[in-house]
This record gives sequence, structure tokens and C-alpha cells, in this order.
Amino acid sequence: MKGTVVEQRGVEESVVPAEMPTVQEITTTLREWAIIWKQLFVAGQTERYGQVKRMMQELMEQRSQLLSGTLPKDQLLRLRKEVTGKMDYGNKILALDLVVRDEDENILDPDRTSVISLFQAHRRAAQTLTQRIQEETVRPLQAPGPRVPSSPSHNLFLRVRNFVCRIGEEAQLFMALYDPGEQRIISENYVIRWASTGVPQDIELLNNLKVVFTDLGSTDLKRERLFLVCQIIRVGRMDLRDSQSRKLSTGLRRPFGISVMDITDITKGTCDSDEDKQHFIPVHLVAADGDFLHNMIRKVVEGKDINHKGQGLWVSLKMLWGELSQVRKDHPHLVDRSTAVARKLGYPEVIMPGDVRNDIYLTLVQGEFDKGNKKTQKNVEVTVCVCDEAGNVVQNVIHTGAGDSPTSHYRSVVYYQQRHQRWMETLKIAVPIEDVHRTHLRFTFRHRSSSESKDRSERIFSMAFVRLMRPDGTTLRDGEHDLVLYKGDSKKLEDASAYLSLPSERNLSESKLLSGSSFRVSGTTSGLAVSSRDSFQISTLVCSTKLTQNVNLLGLLKWRSKPSLLCGNLQKLMNVDGGEVIKFLQDTLDALFSIMMEHSETDVYDTLVFDALVFIVRLVADRKFQHFNTVLEAYIRQHFSATLAYKKLLSVLTQYVEQAGRGEPCEPLTRTFKALEYIFKFIVRSRHLFAQLYEGKEAAEFQRSLQRFFLALNQLMGSPLEGPTGASAPLCNYTCIPLASWWAQEPSRPWTGIHSLGTGREGARRSGELGKKGSGKVQLGLWVTNWLEEQGQCPVPWCQGLTSSSPQSHYVACMAAILSQMDKDHYSTYIQAFPSRPELMDFLMETFILFKDLIGKTVYPGDWVVMNMVQNREFLRAINQFATTLTEMFLSNSNFELQLWNNYFHLAVAFLTQDSLQLENFSPAKRNSILAKYGDMRATIGASIRDMWYSLGQRKIEFIPGMVGPILEMTLVPELELRKSTIPIFFDMMLCEHRLTGSFSRFEDEILRRLDSEVEGGRGDEQYMQLFKSILLSCCQSHPELAKPGEDFVRLVSELLERLLDYRAVMNDENKTYSMSCTVNLLNFYKEIDRQAMYIRYLYKLKDLHISYENYTEGAYTLLLHARLLAWSEELNAAPVPGPHGLHLHTQRQLKEALYNQIIEYFDQGKMWEEAIHICKELAEQYESHVFDYEMLSDILQREAKFYEKILKVLRPSPDYFAVGYYGQGFPTFLRNKVFIYRGKEYERREDFEMQLLSPFPNAEKLKSTSPPGQEITASPGQYIQCFTVQPAEEAKVRLRGRSIPEQITNFYKANHIQRFSYSRPFKRGPNDPDNEFAVSAGRSCQDPQLGGTGGRWLCQQVLSPPCTQIIISPLENAIETMMKTNEKIMSEINRHQNDPSLPINPLSMLLNGIVDPAVMGGFAKYEKAFFQEPYMQEHPEDAGNIEKLKDLIAWQIPLLAEGIRIHGQKVTEDLRPFHERMEQCFEQLRAKVESQYGVREMMFFEDRRSGRPRSIAWVPDWDQLSHTGARQVLQGGVHLSLPSALPAEPFSL
Repeated sequence: MKGTVVEQRGVEESVVPAEMPTVQEITTTLREWAIIWKQLFVAGQTERYGQVKRMMQELMEQRSQLLSGTLPKDQLLRLRKEVTGKMDYGNKILALDLVVRDEDENILDPDRTSVISLFQAHRRAAQTLTQRIQEETVRPLQAPGPRVPSSPSHNLFLRVRNFVCRIGEEAQLFMALYDPGEQRIISENYVIRWASTGVPQDIELLNNLKVVFTDLGSTDLKRERLFLVCQIIRVGRMDLRDSQSRKLSTGLRRPFGISVMDITDITKGTCDSDEDKQHFIPVHLVAADGDFLHNMIRKVVEGKDINHKGQGLWVSLKMLWGELSQVRKDHPHLVDRSTAVARKLGYPEVIMPGDVRNDIYLTLVQGEFDKGNKKTQKNVEVTVCVCDEAGNVVQNVIHTGAGDSPTSHYRSVVYYQQRHQRWMETLKIAVPIEDVHRTHLRFTFRHRSSSESKDRSERIFSMAFVRLMRPDGTTLRDGEHDLVLYKGDSKKLEDASAYLSLPSERNLSESKLLSGSSFRVSGTTSGLAVSSRDSFQISTLVCSTKLTQNVNLLGLLKWRSKPSLLCGNLQKLMNVDGGEVIKFLQDTLDALFSIMMEHSETDVYDTLVFDALVFIVRLVADRKFQHFNTVLEAYIRQHFSATLAYKKLLSVLTQYVEQAGRGEPCEPLTRTFKALEYIFKFIVRSRHLFAQLYEGKEAAEFQRSLQRFFLALNQLMGSPLEGPTGASAPLCNYTCIPLASWWAQEPSRPWTGIHSLGTGREGARRSGELGKKGSGKVQLGLWVTNWLEEQGQCPVPWCQGLTSSSPQSHYVACMAAILSQMDKDHYSTYIQAFPSRPELMDFLMETFILFKDLIGKTVYPGDWVVMNMVQNREFLRAINQFATTLTEMFLSNSNFELQLWNNYFHLAVAFLTQDSLQLENFSPAKRNSILAKYGDMRATIGASIRDMWYSLGQRKIEFIPGMVGPILEMTLVPELELRKSTIPIFFDMMLCEHRLTGSFSRFEDEILRRLDSEVEGGRGDEQYMQLFKSILLSCCQSHPELAKPGEDFVRLVSELLERLLDYRAVMNDENKTYSMSCTVNLLNFYKEIDRQAMYIRYLYKLKDLHISYENYTEGAYTLLLHARLLAWSEELNAAPVPGPHGLHLHTQRQLKEALYNQIIEYFDQGKMWEEAIHICKELAEQYESHVFDYEMLSDILQREAKFYEKILKVLRPSPDYFAVGYYGQGFPTFLRNKVFIYRGKEYERREDFEMQLLSPFPNAEKLKSTSPPGQEITASPGQYIQCFTVQPAEEAKVRLRGRSIPEQITNFYKANHIQRFSYSRPFKRGPNDPDNEFAVSAGRSCQDPQLGGTGGRWLCQQVLSPPCTQIIISPLENAIETMMKTNEKIMSEINRHQNDPSLPINPLSMLLNGIVDPAVMGGFAKYEKAFFQEPYMQEHPEDAGNIEKLKDLIAWQIPLLAEGIRIHGQKVTEDLRPFHERMEQCFEQLRAKVESQYGVREMMFFEDRRSGRPRSIAWVPDWDQLSHTGARQVLQGGVHLSLPSALPAEPFSL
């Protein structure tokens, strides 16, 4: 049993599990993912399946860790972030709902969170997930860690595992980040002091050499390349090769080598960054005295080969995200107190309040020194120190890098005997802020000798200095500085009083002054001279949040020192560079509010301070500084303390709005409104602080100030756009969001703007002032809505393309926030404030239209389920409130407004049927969650619609048939109670119309029309059909006048629903095998009930199906059905025509002509040229005799001629026909216990046909017998399919009978326009006769099925009942039929070879050889043995005539064989000549025998009189057809369907 907790909200109690909410969420998520995971496996999405599997396994493991209860607080928080990040990411990639959370990863409760906060949380969560998915597309899939990729701060963690290098002396390692594009170091150095023994000098750092390079921004990660560099400097003698025999100088810092590693992939995340993975970085040693370390870095980065001799460092690297404090919490095992922190050289992307920094980075760039009186160049060492005005050295303010102790002096690297020195050594100067103005940097230069004795005698030969602060109070400018080098007595060079009055930098004025080789300075500075031959350059970078390099900003920050210049300084702030202001954001804001607070008794500076505040807020809103939004928010929450600021800010804001509302120019207003969100946040925060300090005093005064502002804003909105200000339209874009955001921040606090109006007479008066309808007035509560209307932004275009990132979605959120704050009293007061009914009606009309468009369009993404449900909840409250207004004020006869009520009904139905409320489409967990939190809103609005309908009374008839469609749409929603309560509305409509007109035809027509589109769109089911039938029949029975017509109507709708549901099921099925049959079933129904428009609609659906399967003939016959409904007249088309024909063809003649041309094209593609010729003839008749269009007549006759040519020249194989029966109750109604005839594809085998036929019904059983099944089969719940081949029974045209006609013509009529089909099966009758078994067993039972249909060639027909007529065929009749077919086959093959000599000879060879060579097939000897023997003739005297016919057929076979062998002899190759000669010998023997026994027959040949036509033969036996063939029943319109490729045959009936 799990523990539970009872939560109480007001009078409601809910029982929830006592376990951690995160654990509950993991459990729910795993259950939901498991279902989708299985679906992914079935769908074959292997990659996504594996990804979800990994995430589920990780979640289960992490759930166990959370349940263990053994994790410390920091690890628990980190684990919760990791878990929620993983769940949110998984939900996103699986297209599940977005979950919004607070800062502690708890799911936000919409009942305890304002709408605006909810919206902002959705937007943040969506942005985070979008960025996460983008990252995942770049880097391989990893388990999501506790990182915040959207954070503007990034960090690189470095651990030095080991350093192996043969130096022999102490060494210093300077590690930093390097950008090869800019060729500069971009971070502070991390300094490691290495002892000569091969371990760190501080032995406690052994195996603990760690540093974090922090403050890296997104721009740093986007650098094209980024390197980790290490400069190695040894500390000792001048040259390692010097012998130890003499005393040498020691302590010299000499270059030794560098190490370089490309870390671009690690920082960009394209490869793994693991703290356990070690990387080796080789050391590149200095090869010559002129190898400056900085130049070596550039060479190695460029890939130049430098020998490293196997020495190097082993390091581990890992990227960490977030602020340093957050990194310490998330990764305490990596970043602890002993971890050094190396900051970026420059500001981070975001400077948080409280982040006080005062760093000056100094880089020794280069210098050039003359050798003077020495024989060789000097070995120059630069010493840097920070001195005060008296020349005293400031102690321990120089930092060589992170991980090293501060020092008072810094000595540079010494390069051996180089005139041009290039150091590029960077150090940090950290002087207390209060001492910066009186300090300066001093650089002294000294020659260093390798000999200790000489080195001691060397003195300073030159000096340079530079002040840290300029005379105007700003700090030293960033960039390079060319310093003046002074020479003289070494003591004088270190005397501050001797040089501070001299210029420190070379510039244009000084270059003239100092142009001489040297000059002496008079007075106290005598003895110092400028060294013109030497030069020295440094570079500085100031990173200070307290010291500025801008004079105007400095004047504002130190406004108390010169109060008289305050106005000018405030105005000059607008000209300061934005980046400089952002650096000092907190100090600047503190200065502005200090000015406001210290001048609270006067308003002299109020406007200037307000404008300056607007300037700063707009800077933060700029895309360049977007990350500083959090800084400004943090300042307002934690550092802002101006308790009186709200009065002055609100006063100036109101003053601006009033000025613009009066039509006076107010240029700052646009800028102000863009910054309005934060202006109000300052006002609210200031008021809260004041109320806390003075216990809520002056609340009434604050409310009056707010009212004054809102009234001014209302007046501004009503001002004409073309007025003096022209401000209202653009300014509204910046007004809605901040005000609504502020109003809705705390749902528990009454909305000041509304409650300040009161509820009595005075309140009504005030609300009336705000609610007056003017030219563009913004009305209280829904002023956002009205403004959108009144500013020309009509709802429909406004809603198009709304997304979560568009400003319009903010407007909707603001409107929902305002609605959430309104109760019944607010609505009532608001409605009563309208001065007239027309204005109220206009408002309701516009509101209904806007709500409907917002519901119909996608304002928020589909996965923002909480936001959508909150919006729906507020819309539902508003709709119900407005419904009450309708019934109270717009229902009576004198006040009734049809369009207003119509808009209400359409809005309510649109709300009820929106996708976000269809709970049955959601998972059980989501459905239960929505029901628990919001209930089923459909039931609420459905009951409201029902009550509103019944309240209409006699007005109902005005909504018929207009409201039939919306009500039908509502009743089709699959919610049982909703259906039961709303379906009776249909009967009310029927009753209403019947009482007024005597029928309900308008209602019936509309519901039949709309039912078709609704069911096809996916609505409706069996339950609905049964409910519709039972409820309406019950209602009709209670009203005798509607009993009979109502019953007929219900039966009609039920039959239509049954067919529509079958049609939808077939069309939605992946296997659309029977879609054609179902379509025909439906269009036939519409034809029977005389709904021509719907009939035509489904004709075109059927045509499209045929064409999609390349069944062009079927498509032609389908269009022909429509064409036959049209007349050759100029009448307009009565029914709408789908497709391209209906766009520009208005008369029946135009449409029929276009259809005929399309039909001809389809017949041509289907090789049905005979049918195309009939259509051509009809068109030719119209062109020739009615419209006299001879040009079109010429075209159609040419097309007709081409069709005649194709009939003779193009081969059309004869197809096979199949009878298929579907038995059993398991088939749909349009197939159940019915038999169809199919026509197969060209060259299609029955086995292939059966395989395709059975594929849609894998559970069906195939019947092996051709006999009709019994009741046990037809009534069973299973599926049984019977399939067998049938033969077309030729019915030659009268005009073709007895004539010699080319086979290409007659073959068409053998396979098309067939009205009879037959099939047979063998059986035995009588005792067996071993001597003449063939005569007994060769009988057949022949059955002729009769078909129903229209006679279309390709349309598969259903067999009528009774299905067939059985005829018994004796063995003799069977032999006669076989001989006839054999003779016809020989004749057909002969004619083919005569017409086309190029045909291959193989089929003819096989046919002839099989007949003339008894050893192969036996020939007709089997018939002679069976029927020509005396015993048979005596037993069957009635067969004498048939025996003579059989003998005659045998005799006629000889001339046919003779002609075939003649042709074969002409075409046979030499290789087959022996085969032909053998066949001739057999034939001569056969002919001699037959002619001696049955007589001689001669063939008739017909020569074509046209040149080039070969002769043809005709076999004309001199006896009538068999008696039984004429008795076979006629097949009425028996035709067959050409099966689509890769799909089984498709039966359907017309």
C-alpha cells in the first residue's frame, strides 16, 4: 500500500500519492512511452525505437535512485533536473504534450499560476527543447546531463594529469585559450610552477591541477577554431649549455617551448568531452634564440612541422554549462574550492547584478632597443610594477594568472641578443577601485648578462610609465599604447616626482616635441631624456563594472560631485554606446533612481530620468543584449529599492499618454510604450516596497493614479490615426502584453483596474466612462479584442499563421489573462455599461466572430495542451456569460437578432468540436488528467446549446436548414451523454418544419448532404447510427402525424449511414482493394433516392480511383454515365461539377463536349478504340449538323481514323474471366453472399489473381468446389471465397455473321459486350467401362450465370439470383466443342502469320506438331475409339447427327493443317528443317487416312482488293451450331473489371 496525502482547495479534497512528484511523473511517463515504444517496433523505426529504449532504461534507473532517499540535496537537485530534461526531450521527439515547470522542476499548476506566466513558461520550455533538438542533430545522442544549453555562460574544465619534459631547471607553465583567427590569447593564464624534480613546486597540487576557463559566451563557441596553448618558460641560467665551472646568473625567465591542442570540437560539442578521457599534447621546443613563443604558437597552429621529441602534457577536458556558482553545485567533484578560475579577457555576455569586477589586463607587446655602446644586442628584461603618486610600489596587485599568488613585480621573459623583442605576455592588474586614480604602471628595462658578476653591475637603462586614469576621470582606454622611453640616472628613473609630469605616450603633438634624438627636461626633472632610438608598446583591456572609459556615463555615475551638470549628463546618456551602459547596468540604474529619490519634492528631473530609464530598458530589449533580460529582472527583484519611484514613473507615463491623447506632439511616447513592460514592473515593485514599508498607506491614491492612466490610455486609443500624433495604432502593439502581464501576475490578488471601479452606482458610472463606444474605444475587460477589430485587424487575417513566437499569440494570452480575472459581477457591470443596444450587439457580434476564429486557427502549438485548456476554460466562461445576455436582451420578438443568435450557435459548436477537447483521441492518462483538472467542457457547452435552442420557441424555423449542419456536427461527437441529449434537436427541427409546411424536406435534404461530408471526414460510428435510429423513431411514434414520414426518413438515413461507414472504412484502409465496389454501392444509393448532385460527386470519386490504378477504360465508362445525363443544349448545369470541368464550363453542351473528349482519351489509353469511335461519331454529328464547326469536325474525324488503324495494327491479348463468390457474414454488406465476375489483366494467371484476391482477407477460407455453398456457409460468421474461371459465350453481331472479317475485329466482340458466361465441371454417370472409359467420364455440367448491370465493358458485374442455369453436356458434345476450338485456333494462327510475316514461328510449330504427330498428343484418335465404334452407335442412335458433325470437323481440320504446314515450310530455318520434314511425313499419313474415311474439304481464300493486304481464309462449316449453345441463358451486360497492378480485382455493381 502506498502512502497518500489529502490536498484541500476550498471545499474540494483530492487524494494524491505521498511519494515524490518527480517519481510519480516518471511512472506516468514510462507507461505512456511504453505504448509508443511498441508501436515504433511494429512500424520498423529501429533508430527511434532504440533511442526510446535507452531513455526508458535510464529513467527506470534514476527513479530507483530517487526512491532510495539516500542522495544528498545537491545530487538530488541535479538528478531531478536530469530526469525532467530527459522526460521533456522524450516527450518532444515522440510528439507528446509539452510539460511546463518552475525553477525547481515542479510541474506548474494552472490554477495557481497566472495565464501570462503560464504562457511565458510554455515559450521558454519550447525554446529550450528546440535548442536541445538542434544540439542533438549536431552531436551524437548522449544521455542528457544536468546542463542548461540555453544558458549564456559556458565553461571549459581542464585537469592537467601529468607533464613530462626534460628541462633540468624549474619551469613555469602558462595555459590559456587562443583564437588563431585573431592571433591572440582570449583568456587569463592558468599558471603551474613545476619543480626541477618533475613534480609541482606545491606538492599539495600533485594530481590536483584543475582550472575552469569561465565567462565563455555563445560567440566564443562559434569561433571558427579554438586552441588550448601552453607556454613553457624555464627559470634559471641564460643557456642550459653553459658549464657550471663559473658563476652564472640565475633566476632568468627563458623561453623553452609550447604545447598546442585544437579544442574546437570539444567546445562546439561535436565530440565527447569526458573528464576521464586523457589527451596528449606534445611539446614543441625552442630551436633558436629568435623563436618568440607567440610566433611559435602561430606556426604550430598553422600546422608547420616542429619536432617535439616525445615530450608533452596529459590533460582532460570537459564542457560545463551555466554560471560558475551553478557549475559548483552541479559538479562539486570537478569544481571545488581548490579549482582555479581563469576568466575571459573581456566581459561575459551577461553581467549579473552583484558581479563586481575591477580588472585591468596588461599585455607586454613588443619593444625595440638599440645596443648602444655594447658590441652585441642587449638581453632585455622588462620589470613591471604598480606605483602610487609618490613612487612607492603597491604590493601584491599583479597577477600572472589563475592558480598563482599575486606579486608586486613582474619580470618578463629574456630573449637572447635580439634587437626587436616580441613578448605578448599578459598579466592582470587588480588595484582597489578607490586607489586607481592615484596609481600608475612603471616599466623598467635592464640588460641581463649570463655572468653573475657582470649581471650585478647592470643598471636600469630605460623607463616608461602610464597612468591608470586619465585627467577627465575615465580609465585608460583599451588598445595598444606606444609609450615614451626615458633614459637617465637609474635613481632618477625610479623617482616618480621626476617623470609623472612628463608625457607617457607618444602622440601627434609629442612626436614633434620629441622629434630630436634626446632632450633634457628643465627644473626638477633634469637628468631624464627621451630615448628616440628605442620603442616600447603595451596593450591594455579594462574589465571593470565600476570604472568607465566614457565621459558622459562617468558624469552620470558621479552626479553628486557636479549637481549643476546633472541635466546635461542625463541627456548625454542617450548618446553613450549601448555596450558601455550595459556593462554598468546596475550602477546606472542605481544612479537614476537615486536622482529620483533625492529629488522627490521636485519634478525637475523626473522626465529626464524617465527617458533615461526608457533608453536603458530598450537597450536590454535589443537582440544584441537579449541575455540581459534576466539581469534586469534580477535587479528589480533583488536590488531595486526606490520606494517612491512608482509615483514619479506613473506620473510621467500618464503625462505622455494624456499629451498624445490631446493630439499634441509627443515624440517619446513610442519609445515609452516599447519599454512599458519593465516600466510597469518598476512601478509594481516600487509600490510593493512602499506598501511593505508603510503598511499599505496611500493605496487609494495609487488606484486613482492608475485610473487616470487608463482613462488617458482610453482617450488615446480613440484618437484618429491621422491626427497630430498618429500614435494609437502603432502604440497599441506595445500596450496589451505588459499591462495584461502585470494584471495577471497574481491571480489571488484582485485586479486593481476592475475592482477600482466599484460595484455600485459610482462603479457603473466609472465603467461607463471606460466603456463608451467611440471611434476605436478600448473597452474594459475585452479592450484587446475590440482594439484588434477597430484598428482594421479583422479576426481572420489576424489569426492566420499564428505561432508561439508571433506577437499575436501574446495578444491571445493577454486576453485570456484578462478574462480569467473577471467574475459574474464584472461581466454584468461591463454589459450594462453599453449606452445602447446596437453598440452591445456590435460588441457581441465581433466577439463571437473573434472567438470562433481563435478556436478554429492554431494560436498555440498542438503540444501546448495546458495553455490550450486554460484558454478554453476562460472562453467557455465568457461564452456562457454572453449566452445569458442573449436570452435576456435579444430573445423577445421586438429585440430578436437572427444573425447574433446564429453567430452564437456557430461559435458554440466550433468550441465543442475543436480538436483539443476530443478526449477520446487522447491516451488514458492524458484523458484522465484533463477530466480531473477541467472536466469535459463539451458536456457543458452542449447543454448550453440545447437549452438555447429550445428557448427560441417559434423562431426555430428561421434556423432551418442553416443550423442543421452545425447541430449534426455536434451530435457526431463520440460522447454518449452528449449524443443522447442533442439528437432530439433533430426531431424538434422536423416537427417545427412539418407543422409550418406539411413536410420536412428542407431538413431532410440538408442532413443528407451534410451527413455525407461529416462521415467522410471521420465522424460517426455504429453507435451513432443506432442511437439516431432509436431516439428519432421513439420521438416519431409519440407524434402520429410524423410516424410514417419519420420512419421512412430514419430508414433512409440509416441506410445512408451504413453505406457511408462502409465507404469510410474501405477508403481509410491501407489496402483499397474494394474501394471501387463500395463507391459504386454508395453512388447507386444516391441514384435510387434521386440525389443527382451526390451521385455525380461519387461518380468522379470512382473515376479518380480508376485513373489512379491506370484503369482508363473504367474511368471512361464512369464519365460516360455523367455525360449521358447531359443534353446537347445551352441550358446551365444544374448540379455542381467537381474537378477542372466545373470551373469554366457553364452550359450542358460545353460540359458534355469536354467530357466526351476526356472519355475518348481514356478509351484510347485503355485500347477500347471501338468505343472511342462511337463517341467520335456522336461528336462528329454535332460538329457537322448542329454547330457547324468544321475545324473540330476535321480533328475528330482524324482521331477516328487513327482508331480504326490501331484496331488492325495493335495487338490486344484476350483476357481471362473469373467468377468470385463472397460467402459468410464476415464480409461487408456490399460483398456479403454475392457472386461477381471479374476480368483479369492481360496475361494474368488464375493463381496470381487468387493470391491478390485473398490478400485483403487473410482469415478467409478458399472453397475448392464450384458448386454454390449451402446455408451453413452463407449464414456462418466466417469468410469463404470461391473463385474459378468462366468462359465468355460469343454472340456474334448479326452484321458480322457469315462474313470473312479480320480476326482483329472479331476478337473484340468475343471478349467485350459479353452477355453470357459459362463454366463447367466434369462428372461421371453410369458404370465404368475399362475398354471405353473416355465415353463415360468425359461429360460436363455446364452452367450459365446471368449477370445484372448496365453493360459497361470493364465494370465487374454481380450475378443475379437465381445465379445460373445448369446444362448437362455429353462426352460427344464435349468432343465436338473441343474440335471446333482446335480448328478455330489453327485458323487464327494462320491468319496471324499471313498478316504479319515477322511473327515468331515457335507457337505455330508447337500447335501443328501437337495435332499431326499422334505420338505427342494422340490427335483425334481418342474420339474415333470412343464414338465411331459400332457398339456406341447402336447404344446411342440419337447421337448419329452429332457423330456426323464430329467427322465433318475432323475432315475440315486437314485443309487447315495443310495451309499451316505450308506457311511453316516458308518460314522455317535450316536448323529446324529436319523437324519440319518429320511433321510433313506425319501429316501426309494423317491426310491419307482422314480423306479416305471422311472425304475431302477445300478451303476458301478471300483476297483483299486493296494493295498490300495479304489473303485471309475463312472456315465455314456447313452445319448449324450445337443445339445446347443456343439454349444457354443470356448474360445481361456481363462485363469484367481490369485489376489494378499489384492489387486484387475490384468488384462493383452499377
